[in-house]
Amino acid sequence: MRVVVLGVGNILLSDEGLGVRAVERLSRAYSLPLEVAVIDGGTSGMELLEDLEGIDALIMVDAIRAGEPAATPIRLTGEALPVFFRTKLSPHQVGLCDVLASLELLGRSPRHISILGLQPQSLALGMELSREVEDGMPALLGMIVSELALLGLVAAATGGGI
Repeated sequence: MRVVVLGVGNILLSDEGLGVRAVERLSRAYSLPLEVAVIDGGTSGMELLEDLEGIDALIMVDAIRAGEPAATPIRLTGEALPVFFRTKLSPHQVGLCDVLASLELLGRSPRHISILGLQPQSLALGMELSREVEDGMPALLGMIVSELALLGLVAAATGGGI
């Protein structure tokens, strides 16, 4: 099994950088099975095609605008995935939509796709997460570990700080 945990977002726009910050912390706080690749996708688009081609599962981590209170945990799978791409938070979502569509056309798309994230509080210029989203980071990391467990993969805490 090949699984990619992909953190996306723009770290220059406070909470928009949530996905990138989450995968950085995931790598420090957990020992992951060899089947799991963690990728900082930043604001990439089609450049990710090769990294995502033929994988079994994709767990994408991003800020998700869903009209909920700040830092609300959100998990999207199945029928809810297209909604994520229709309500664009930033340009990187358009590029990822193109990547997933290309993989589908090639018959090489992941069998399991989930998008995990938190409702952003601020998208203002700044490199720090808002206090609310920062406080929600442990819950988001727990969601990623739970999603891996659903796939039969165990992430062990290293004590490396969240």
